Amino acid sequence: MAKIKVTKVKSAINRTQNQKRTLQALGLKKIGQTVEHDDTPNILGMVNKVQHLVSVETV
Repeated sequence: MAKIKVTKVKSAINRTQNQKRTLQALGLKKIGQTVEHDDTPNILGMVNKVQHLVSVETV
């Protein structure tokens, strides 16, 4: 299964509670933090919700 790297690039201050919880569920706490996830439809949907706060790379 393919992997993706998700990096938080913007702050979650003044964002909706949904977006904050999505970042938390992805495992992102600090700006600049990177996590790896499998390339599943669930993860891609979560990334799509916060695409303006993160950057995504395929591994």
